[in-house]
Amino acid sequence: MQYDGMAWGIGLLALLVFLVSARILLKGSWLLGWLRGTCGLLLLAAGGVIILLAQDLGTYSVVPENKLLVTIGFEADGPQRYRVSLLQGPEEDTLSLDGDLWQLDARLFQWKSLGELIGLKPGYRLEKITGRYLSIEQQQQSLSSRVALARSRYGIDLWSWLRMDGAPDFYLFDAQARRVNFLPMADGAVYSVSLAPTGLLATPLNQAAEEALRNWK
Repeated sequence: MQYDGMAWGIGLLALLVFLVSARILLKGSWLLGWLRGTCGLLLLAAGGVIILLAQDLGTYSVVPENKLLVTIGFEADGPQRYRVSLLQGPEEDTLSLDGDLWQLDARLFQWKSLGELIGLKPGYRLEKITGRYLSIEQQQQSLSSRVALARSRYGIDLWSWLRMDGAPDFYLFDAQARRVNFLPMADGAVYSVSLAPTGLLATPLNQAAEEALRNWK
C-alpha cells in the first residue's frame, strides 16, 4: 500500500509538470516562442520520466512485519523439470524451471535519513529465479533456466540507477541486492524465504524439503 501511494503521489507530480508545460507551450506571443517551446518540451519529457518512475516504484511491496517475502513450492514436471509456485500474500504465480538447484534474487529498498524519520517502510521486489544442474557438463550444455519475476518498463529502473557508482541517493534511498544461493529442488518440497539481517533466509517447511537438503549436503 505504501509503494502504491508513493507511485500515485509521483504520478500527481508528473501531472503537475504536464500542466505547467502545456501552459508554457500554449501561452501568448511568438517573441519567446522558441524558448517557451523548448522549455515546454523538456518539461513534457520530464513528466514522462516521472510517470515511468512512479510505475517502477509501484512494482515494489512493503516488507511484511514477519519478514516473510515468499513461499516457494516445487512439483516434478518431468526429468529435472519442476513446476514452481511462488506465494506472496494472497498472490500466487506459477512457472517452470529446469535443473536440480534453485536460486532467488530480490531487490530491497531501505530508507535512511528523512525517509526513515518519517516512517517509510522497507520495500522489496522479487527479481528472478534461476535453475542450475548439479552436473557441470549438463549445465554447460543446457540453456540458461532463468525466469524474470519483475521488469522495469522502458529502461526506467530507479533501483539500478541508485546502485550505479556515483549516483546520488538524495539522502533517502539505500538500494540493496539480496539472494538465496542455490538450494535443491525436489518433488513436493516447500521453502519459505524471509528477510534476515544478513540477507535472505530460506527455510524448509516440509519433510520433502528437509530430505532434499540432507541428501544434497
